[in-house]
Order: sequence, then C-alpha cells, then structure tokens
Amino acid sequence: MLHFSETNAIFVMENDSKYRKVVFYKDYFNKFFINQPNDIKKRIIRIFDLIEDQKIIPEKLLKHIRGSKGLYEIRIITGRKSIRVFCFFDKGKLIILANAFVKKSKKTPYREIEKAMRIKKEYENGIR
Repeated sequence: MLHFSETNAIFVMENDSKYRKVVFYKDYFNKFFINQPNDIKKRIIRIFDLIEDQKIIPEKLLKHIRGSKGLYEIRIITGRKSIRVFCFFDKGKLIILANAFVKKSKKTPYREIEKAMRIKKEYENGIR
C-alpha cells in the first residue's frame, strides 16, 4: 500500500505481494500531486493501490491511449475533478507514472498526450 506524508508527499511501499508496482519517474507526476488537496491525494493513492492489487485492471481505471505505442491513462474520478495520469509499463509489472492533469473536456488534450510520449521516450532512452 502507498502512503504519503501530508507535509512532503513521501511514498512508502508496505507490501511486496502485488501484481504490479507503480513508480514515479523524476518529478513529473509529483509536481501535479503536491498541489492537490489532501482528499484528492488520498483518492489518487487509493486508485494506485487498486491498480497494484488487482490481477486484471478494469478499463475504467486504466485505459490504453488509442494510436499510441504503450501509453495508458489512469482514470481518477472524484466528486469535483476528473484526473488523468499518463503512464506506461516497463518489464510488464512496473507502471511508470508520467504527467497528470485535470480533464476539463470530453477529449484528452493532444498536448498532454504529446508531453506523456516525450516523457516515455526520455525514460526509454535513459535506461539503455
């Protein structure tokens, strides 16, 4: 389970018996996360926990971005916001978080998808 400190957004993994692991790449996601109210932070962490714990992730939580090569969006719906966190897989069981944003329209802004693709490419180039 992921936990965070409300003062400095530190995450700790409690259990290694997960189907996959969510990790943060650089500070792209954290820049978004630290500016969210605590109730939204807790909701985001709850969704990450579900993604780690469930053998099969429902599409309502994790959806492939059509037309992309390996880019996904984690969908987080709260009473006030619709949040999208772009991510991709590394070695099948590691989910790398890229950028996040609050969705304000039906269509995902293409500039956000482009940004996520640049982060994915940066990650892939950096691990070679």
